[in-house]
Amino acid sequence: MTKLSIEHGWLTPVRRRPSPNQDARPAGEISLVVIHNISLPPGRFGGGHIDALFSNRLDPAADPYFAAIADLKVSAHVLIDRAGEPTQYVPFHRRAWHAGRSCFRGRERCNDFSIGIELEGCDDIPYEEAQYRRLAEIVGLLLERYPGLTPERITGHSDIAPGRKTDPGPAFDWARFHRCLERCRKLS
Repeated sequence: MTKLSIEHGWLTPVRRRPSPNQDARPAGEISLVVIHNISLPPGRFGGGHIDALFSNRLDPAADPYFAAIADLKVSAHVLIDRAGEPTQYVPFHRRAWHAGRSCFRGRERCNDFSIGIELEGCDDIPYEEAQYRRLAEIVGLLLERYPGLTPERITGHSDIAPGRKTDPGPAFDWARFHRCLERCRKLS
């Protein structure tokens, strides 16, 4: 696995697919990381459909599921595929449109102050070891770069949008992720 760094808000060396679904953050700190999952269609991996969704090019005729979501304007900062390879869609200093209606510790509009990381997956299929390692590496870099971030300020989409969202789901092993993050931070 290639070691990553952050330069001008972008991970490097990482594939970039800038999404139009972003804008300027309001003044303030970056102080939250939100972990998501995504697979398109649900439960299927690969195929480039996530890139298409985040770039507003999803073909509604390509799958029956896509008709209902093709017009969504969504993005995330980073997607980590099943092999642990990241793609970045939005630089970290910009606001990605990943959380929707959300609240963390009484503060609403989590997109304003968070970084959204998508794991290619779904609630009930175990994530891959490579995904945990890469997620820990990226979050470790973010913790070093943004003083408002702490391990206690890493959460799931389900925690900031309860009743509306379920990701990263029960298949995401939080203890495993935190062990990976601890190891990663010791090595840096």
